[in-house]
Amino acid sequence: MELTLARVIPVLSVALPDYTVDSEPDHRKLGKRVDDELRRHFTGETVLVRGLSSAAHPQLSVDGLIEVVKLHGTDRYDATRAGDRYDNIQGRHIDLFAYRRKIGPRTRLFEHLCWGFYHSAIAIHGKPVRLDLLTVYDASQLSIVTHRYEGRTDTKRDGFAFKDPCAKPAALKAIIRLTA
Repeated sequence: MELTLARVIPVLSVALPDYTVDSEPDHRKLGKRVDDELRRHFTGETVLVRGLSSAAHPQLSVDGLIEVVKLHGTDRYDATRAGDRYDNIQGRHIDLFAYRRKIGPRTRLFEHLCWGFYHSAIAIHGKPVRLDLLTVYDASQLSIVTHRYEGRTDTKRDGFAFKDPCAKPAALKAIIRLTA
């Protein structure tokens, strides 16, 4: 009988007690704290970083969402659930949206995620959204999916698809929990 040990996906925590969306957060200040954690663990690596809000998963607690992501490798666990902005005029398959970055001493990533979840969420959904988790992926295990939206001429490069759809959890390097 062969015993297979499951790979442990680390869950890191960053305390952000001053991060709320009751008013516009200080994206740069929050970004520095989260980016410091990314540098601590991933300097020199090219990763994909995806922001998640538990508000998009009302049936799950933050801990429940973490367990789902560990199991499935992504928060896209329900094939029948429509994702936000996954439609594109080419009809290309996108597993997730993320920022692709090589982590280095000058990496500034979280301020952009935080800004987008505040301002873009207001524009699209009418209210800001607080990030609860970041998922960090090995960029070599996903392919870029260039795409365009209806009514726009710019080509987007923020869509990604897993190279091996049967091994999504293997692409996941870590989950970062943003605590209050």
